[in-house]
Amino acid sequence: MNSSKRIAVVGTAVAGLALTALATAPTASADSYNGCAWPRVCFYQTNAQWNSASPTAAYQDVTTAYQNLGPNSRGADWVNNTRNDDRAYLRYIVNSSGATQYLCLPPNHHVNFSSAFTVTGIRIDTAATCP
Repeated sequence: MNSSKRIAVVGTAVAGLALTALATAPTASADSYNGCAWPRVCFYQTNAQWNSASPTAAYQDVTTAYQNLGPNSRGADWVNNTRNDDRAYLRYIVNSSGATQYLCLPPNHHVNFSSAFTVTGIRIDTAATCP
């Protein structure tokens, strides 16, 4: 085999090994927090569930409209956003007046809702900061 063929064979083998290494490389992953697996926004119905890192519901789909919360998330005491690049808008009711208000929860943050408020909806947005 002449030297130019040898170089071509070796080059092809090296390129093949490099592609295999890239295809099998582990994917990057972010950290979970308080029982909430990345990349989710988790809800904890009670303080006890928050303290024991036991979320009762989780959302992860980016949406253009608010999703109404189900029975395992509506009225949660805690909400935890483990996403790295996406904010979560939370819709809630002020119980004393019935007024609907909104809160932007930045990536990798959590919030506690007191009994004066009832969280009712979520919208995950692809922006990393809150206005």
